[in-house]
Amino acid sequence: MNKVNSVNTEFPRPIVTVDVVMMTLVDGDLMVVCVERQDEPWKGRLALPGGYVHTDKDGSVEDTARRVLRKKAGVEISHLEQLQTFSGPSRDPRDWSVSVAYCALIRPEAVVNLHREARLVSVRDLPHLPFDHSAIVEAALRRVQNKASYSSLPAFLLPTTFTLSEMQKVYEQVLDGRLDRISFRRKIIEQNFVEPIKGQFKSGPQRPAQLYRLKKQILTAFGRALQPE
Repeated sequence: MNKVNSVNTEFPRPIVTVDVVMMTLVDGDLMVVCVERQDEPWKGRLALPGGYVHTDKDGSVEDTARRVLRKKAGVEISHLEQLQTFSGPSRDPRDWSVSVAYCALIRPEAVVNLHREARLVSVRDLPHLPFDHSAIVEAALRRVQNKASYSSLPAFLLPTTFTLSEMQKVYEQVLDGRLDRISFRRKIIEQNFVEPIKGQFKSGPQRPAQLYRLKKQILTAFGRALQPE
C-alpha cells in the first residue's frame, strides 16, 4: 500500500507547494527571476517560480525546489537554501496552503540560459506579486543582505573567475554601502575560501589583476562581520 495514501485522512490536507526567489546581478542591479503564470488563479501575472510537491517524485521539498527551477527557469543555480515557511487560509484562493520558500542565487553567465518565459525584474521596481510572493521576496532580500555581511554568500553572484575588486563591488552592491578596500581584501584572504588561479590575470586600465575562484561551492561564515561605511 502506498504510504502516503495509508495515513489517516480524517483531517483536511492543505495545499503544499514550494516557491523560489532566484536572484542575480545585472549591471549592478539585484534582479529577481519571475515567470508568467500559465493557470488560474492570476493567470498571466508575473510570480515566483513555484509548484506543488510531488510525493511520487520528490524525496524532499528541496528536490521539489530543484525540479521546479529546472522546469520553469531552466538555469543552473550556484546556491540554494531554505528561507522559511509561509502558510495560512488566505494566501491562496484555492484552499488553506503551505509554501516552503527557498532562496537561490545564479551567476551572471547563467542568465542567458533562462527560459524564454522567465523575466528578470529589479528588486527596486518589483510589481506587487500574487499570493504572498512579494512578502517572500522581501524575506529573501533581508536574508541575502544580512548574510552578505558575515559570509561568502555574495560570491555566488560572481562569475566562476573574478578579481578581488569585482568581488568587493558585488559585496557593496548587495550591502548597499562602500567597503574599505584594504580591510576587505585582508578579510577575504583570511577566510581562505578563495584561491588565486595560477598564471591567470584580467587586463584593465592599470596593471593586470589576479584572477580568483572559490575553493569550494559551499557557504563560508566569517568570524567578524564586514562593516560598510
